[in-house]
Amino acid sequence: MTSTETGRIERAVWGTSVALFTTDPTGLPAAGAVLIEELAAIDAACSRFRPDSEISRVNAARGATVQVGALLAEAVSVALRAAELTNGAVDPTIGGAVRALGYDRDFAQVRDDDQPVAQACPAPGWRRLEWDAEQRTLRAPRGVWLDLGATAKALAADRIAARAADLAGCGVLVSLGGDVAIGGEPPGEGWQVGVSDDHEDPKPSLTVTLTAGGLATSGTFRRRWLRGGRTLHHIVDPRTGDAAAPCWRTASVVAATCVDANIASTAAIVMGRAAPGWLAECGLPARLVAEDGTVTSVTGWPS
Repeated sequence: MTSTETGRIERAVWGTSVALFTTDPTGLPAAGAVLIEELAAIDAACSRFRPDSEISRVNAARGATVQVGALLAEAVSVALRAAELTNGAVDPTIGGAVRALGYDRDFAQVRDDDQPVAQACPAPGWRRLEWDAEQRTLRAPRGVWLDLGATAKALAADRIAARAADLAGCGVLVSLGGDVAIGGEPPGEGWQVGVSDDHEDPKPSLTVTLTAGGLATSGTFRRRWLRGGRTLHHIVDPRTGDAAAPCWRTASVVAATCVDANIASTAAIVMGRAAPGWLAECGLPARLVAEDGTVTSVTGWPS
């Protein structure tokens, strides 16, 4: 839905939703064009559900070195930085594990079934990738499947917000499936952003004010399915190759960029009880909601 009166665009994408807001409604057409262009570009580069995507070409190379384009190069560098910052809690080599759990197509097409879940095994590990950022060459050893889902969506949000604000000449907020990025000057009172267990819930648990940077919420509440009698979700623990153990229902984090916020929120789900201490060491405001609904606030997040 598009509204030039409110400077707002909404649409469905990748089994979730995206909303773009501008402080000046006249900037909406330019911002909307950026949104469409960037979503198409990140999909063509990073979607593991498209056989013609660049990441699928890397996964199908069977250990051969592949030359990649500028956008995938940026996405790979972001994913490897995420792995380093989180000591492997966010790892792009979980592709095989995610596929084995049944998340092998766009989430809108994932169905419950009675198929047995394959025996989980640890992810191969991001250090096994051979990446030359200057030459933009990537080699994934045979049997290593890449999945950039933990960082590519947030990267898209950051890119859209920055480019849209520049071309539209006004403030822009992008919310892409729970990942929020801000570009340009915010409205006078700041952007009012709802935070909840489900980014599509019309009644958020609370509202926070943002003037810059990004906010990301990762969780196990929305993207769930049944397989072989088990309830599974899309956040994989690279240490086990299985769905992250129950601890936090959602993790919301504010950071300088949406990418950094999403790295931290995903890592928090994987780290479990160790997450509050790690987030505090990183100096990142966060809101963690346990499976029983108990809320833990970290580093200045409003109680």
